[in-house]
Amino acid sequence: MLGSIFGKKIGMTQIFTKDGKVVPVTAIDAGNWFVTQIKTQDKDGYSALQLGLLKKRYNQDSLAGNWLKIKKQLFSLFKEIKVKEEDLNNFKIGQKISLDKTVLSENDNVKVSGKSIGLGFQGVVKRWGFGGGPDSHGSNFHRIPGSVGNICSQGKVVKGKKLPGQTGNKNISIKNLKIIKLDKDSDVLFLKGSVPGKKESLVLINKQG
Repeated sequence: MLGSIFGKKIGMTQIFTKDGKVVPVTAIDAGNWFVTQIKTQDKDGYSALQLGLLKKRYNQDSLAGNWLKIKKQLFSLFKEIKVKEEDLNNFKIGQKISLDKTVLSENDNVKVSGKSIGLGFQGVVKRWGFGGGPDSHGSNFHRIPGSVGNICSQGKVVKGKKLPGQTGNKNISIKNLKIIKLDKDSDVLFLKGSVPGKKESLVLINKQG
């Protein structure tokens, strides 16, 4: 059984609990992943499963014959999940990895890792939440960073100063997200709250504890 799984973000919605409360959730599609290579300690120096995400225009029937020679044509991307050496015998090449093959269950806490939405080059007001200067016509200080030098002859800028620059597009992780619902028929899980990235973003879900 796997303690982690990859998925693609579908989007956000809401689920009503039995007591009538509304819970905001993020839906993640964890389907269409197949084992494309098994890496062992003796051969590769570590034990892991290489998983491939099958392209939408193909189905499981496409994995027939000597499909390993054209796996780059069948799969859109490949990722690895570390697995204990003694657990590798439970998997085989071409096997579909679904939620049934994981230890995830409802009400579990998980850590979700992914890449945040890229917002391009931003100023200090949007990037860091600076208040900015007055909006009156006589003001010469609106959305600029302000003074960045310190009191010395060279006027060096202190390292770590909050300045304009690239915003977002970083690998981040969010811990303690609760699994509200698992739909094992369609391999979709619903996590309470938001997760990094935009629609169709790749995320890694790891069970905590």
